[in-house]
Amino acid sequence: MEKKFVKETRCVKTSRVFPTDVNNHETLFGGRLMSHIDDIASISASKLCRVTAVTASTDSVDFLLPIRQTDSVSLEAFVSWTGKRSMEVFVKVIREDLRTGERRIAATSFLTFVGLGDDNKPVYVPQVIPETDEEKKLFETAVHRKEMRAIRREQSKAFADFLLAKYPWE
Repeated sequence: MEKKFVKETRCVKTSRVFPTDVNNHETLFGGRLMSHIDDIASISASKLCRVTAVTASTDSVDFLLPIRQTDSVSLEAFVSWTGKRSMEVFVKVIREDLRTGERRIAATSFLTFVGLGDDNKPVYVPQVIPETDEEKKLFETAVHRKEMRAIRREQSKAFADFLLAKYPWE
């Protein structure tokens, strides 16, 4: 099976926070940030497998600090671990105060992607080779996150079986 270095999947995106990006607290809309996260994570996943990569799950988005209108927001994404047909992508969100230059981690996120072939069926994906301490730590702790995802997915399926798909007025 083909292998690639994690750094080959690394992507960075930096944006200014504009008035149309903020909520009534004058901080970045969470949904806007989640859209940025999914966007950059999908690019990272596609860089690994070089086929269409689709989001299988957003495993977590942890909002740690507010991102203000006086900040820029940088997202750094890379594939942190791979299974046979799935990829875990880690996204680190950094806010930078454009007046002082202070940079802080504002959010972290893990997403799972699947690569699809021309027939829209999952394909095998290359394995990743971590090199930095950060990459190695994420790689070493990935199996636990995979186990938690599997448990959560089964719980979600069971819960979905309980839910109704009818219109509320029926």
